Amino acid sequence: MSSSAVKRSADHLGPSSNDAKKPKAGGTITSFFGMPKPKPSDANGTTATVKFDKEKWVSTLTAEQKELLKLEIDTLHESWLAHLKDELVTPEFLNLKRFLKKEKESGAKIFPPENDIYSWSRYTPLHSVKAVILGQDPYHNYNQAHGLCFSVRPPTPAPPSLQNIYIGLKNDYPRFEPPSNRGGLLTPWAERGVLMLNACLTVRAHEANSHSNRGWERFTQRVIDTVARVRTHGVVFLAWGTPAAKRVAGVNRQKHCVLQSVHPSPLSARNGFFTNGHFKKCNEWLATRYGPEAQIDWSLIPGRSIFDNGPQESVSSGTEQPTKKAEPEKAKAEPATKAAAAADKEDDLDDQDDIDALEALAAAEAENPLPTTETPQRKEEKKSEEVAA
Repeated sequence: MSSSAVKRSADHLGPSSNDAKKPKAGGTITSFFGMPKPKPSDANGTTATVKFDKEKWVSTLTAEQKELLKLEIDTLHESWLAHLKDELVTPEFLNLKRFLKKEKESGAKIFPPENDIYSWSRYTPLHSVKAVILGQDPYHNYNQAHGLCFSVRPPTPAPPSLQNIYIGLKNDYPRFEPPSNRGGLLTPWAERGVLMLNACLTVRAHEANSHSNRGWERFTQRVIDTVARVRTHGVVFLAWGTPAAKRVAGVNRQKHCVLQSVHPSPLSARNGFFTNGHFKKCNEWLATRYGPEAQIDWSLIPGRSIFDNGPQESVSSGTEQPTKKAEPEKAKAEPATKAAAAADKEDDLDDQDDIDALEALAAAEAENPLPTTETPQRKEEKKSEEVAA
């Protein structure tokens, strides 16, 4: 497949490497969120801003490397490729690519679709990153994973973890409303500077964690480290659950803002996720450092902003009604259809977010970072959850 064909096939996902969307910003924000221009002796190790000669770099690759790295060459945004090119030619990454090649040749179905694996890089070029949301394994069923953690394509309904993210957002910003038809497409966030990165970028169909410990974790850690190193003025990292917390352990917290809590999975969200205030804290930090215009509009409905003034219109009627905060105990909305109910049930059973959240819940209970009161009823619920898991 030619490079132009790959870009056309990825058009529905966002900007290509040549026409990536830039976040809207005023002059003052551009000075902060533009590519850094450090001195050669910069103590923080940031590389100077030099135009990346992609063609020249490709010419240095061996024939096998060019074959194995064709997807990265064609679809990884150049702002990222310039900083990750050395990682791509390491024995570890090349072995990962050999493994994926064998998977493909064996006829195994892999998610997300090949041209979506690096869609996060095209939606959110390195120089536009304001915040980073960390996920784990891609969704492993049809019409779900498309390269952004937690996000699903329509008409797939938002999985339980994403529904809980919406509730946390509603508590922070009462004007927030989830997308219509229980949607879960989060591309607007990515286009506004939110890097949405999974630890593992591929998975075999219907087999959670099937591509873990093959090399993706090392690569995506390099992505995180690159953000922490290159975005010298600071960004916000949102790490939910124990695995995500481990991945930001080395981030300089004097330069960057790191927000940690339990995972939004139904198995752990009630232990503090709904009230962690991360979306508002993220914006408050950005506003303090860069000014109010640097805040992220978390709205997912076209033409609507979480920052609008005045009463919010009711979705069910045209009348204006006071907005109520979402209640944590109603974290899981009633499915609108039998198909949606089936999707929710499937997500509860095998969604990788829930598997990861088990670790987060166990760690949270062992370390007791957030005081909780356990009733006999809650203890019985936990026993049931452990048996079900």
